[in-house]
Amino acid sequence: MNIANWLYQSALSWPERPAVFEGERVLQTYRELLQAVCDRAAELSSRFGIEPGDRVAIFAKNAPEYIDILHACWCIGAIAVPVNAKLHPKEAEWIIDNAGARLVYTDDGRQFAGNDSIREIRVADPVEGRAPVTAPAMRDRDDVAWLFYTSGTTGRPKGVMITHGNLVSMSQCYAIDVDSPRAEDHMLYAAPMSHGAGLYMLPQIRVAGRHVVPASRGFDCDEIISLAKTCGNLVFFAAPTMVKRLITASRQAGFRGEGIRTIIYGGGPMYANDIDEALELYGPRFAQIYGQGETPMTISALPRDLVADESHPRWRDRRSSVGIAQACVSIRILGPDGEVLRPNETGEICVKSPTVMKGYWRNEQATAEAIRDGWLRTGDLGHLDEDGFLYLTDRSKDVIISGGTNIYPREVEEVLLRHPAVFEVAVVGEPEPEWGEQVVAFVVIKPGQTVGPDALEAWCRQEIASFKKPKRYIFIDELPKNSYGKVVKTELRKRLSA
Repeated sequence: MNIANWLYQSALSWPERPAVFEGERVLQTYRELLQAVCDRAAELSSRFGIEPGDRVAIFAKNAPEYIDILHACWCIGAIAVPVNAKLHPKEAEWIIDNAGARLVYTDDGRQFAGNDSIREIRVADPVEGRAPVTAPAMRDRDDVAWLFYTSGTTGRPKGVMITHGNLVSMSQCYAIDVDSPRAEDHMLYAAPMSHGAGLYMLPQIRVAGRHVVPASRGFDCDEIISLAKTCGNLVFFAAPTMVKRLITASRQAGFRGEGIRTIIYGGGPMYANDIDEALELYGPRFAQIYGQGETPMTISALPRDLVADESHPRWRDRRSSVGIAQACVSIRILGPDGEVLRPNETGEICVKSPTVMKGYWRNEQATAEAIRDGWLRTGDLGHLDEDGFLYLTDRSKDVIISGGTNIYPREVEEVLLRHPAVFEVAVVGEPEPEWGEQVVAFVVIKPGQTVGPDALEAWCRQEIASFKKPKRYIFIDELPKNSYGKVVKTELRKRLSA
């Protein structure tokens, strides 16, 4: 089956329902959206020679065209490769090359002007010609639909192969466990559509619901408050730091959440005080999810009734959990020798589900390490209680989560180590009130060399995305190491906390 069939059927069933908005302005009905998809699919095939299985990348901010680009790719059996728009062009270029993308959509059509091997087109360029409306190409459940690049802790990003079947199962779990999609809802894309927010368009399309891309093309608290008042029934995904910013802005504006139906939060730790304040101001409008790119948005969920519940004797503990296994998910907590642990024993969270990825793109070794005996090893530590609620004890080793975005220290360390004056470096996360964590680099300078924070800041600016750059540089004579010569990052974190 082809996930694009959902749009095709919704458009034939409810052609005049409003589909795509830019802010408050209606851009397309479902009939017009389907026509745009067919037009673009024909262009991909005839003008660019895209065939089933080819990869098409999108390296752009949120845009109304994002929806029809994804569906046009799927309609002809191609694989979409959405790339985080916050990445540095050099990082995006590596992903595009690794994926073997034959075409890249960008904001200005000139992100890779110096690379003749990359064929680039603007997201907003008009599509020439009008194509007949036809059903999407047949695809199998195991055919790859979405190639999602998630950085590993040991080097270059890995391409997660998300299949049509994965997307169907994820959407079914969303409808059962997270929020029931409705035609009158406005799905707001304030978080990147290259990530979870884009995945959540699918259940909304299945019910011929509405899709709103903010005029700012991102997360703006005042804009969201305004859209809530004018559009109503807003539903959107937000990282915990976004929720905190929105609640702060709402208090200042005297806004109590009217017009917001559901905020789905995840992608980082939500502190107890923050969700308490959010519930106090907005009421029961919040649902929580826990997932990974390897099982997109789908491991566990804490639906709105459980987030808001204060009747259960252990409601406080439950609110601090990440919920219960989603409908099509089995969760095990495994010990270091692979044994299944009992309730309240901490170990590695492992998942078996039809939402689990097909594997890593062209990386059989990494796939074999991640999926063993059918179980995805998440790398996250946690425990299940007697009632099946999942608690995260710690994240994957060393990963920094800032503003809901994963930052992998190895990537930053490798960039800094290329500086001619840097001898050694270790990057860790430091708690930060607004963003959750910020990046801190401990740096050892080569003998006889001198370098300061400004020089390292300029160096990083040329090599990696802005959100990955260290916010602080701490210069030390020697990094703490164990008897095996490995850097002991726990000692560096203790130094920060002291």
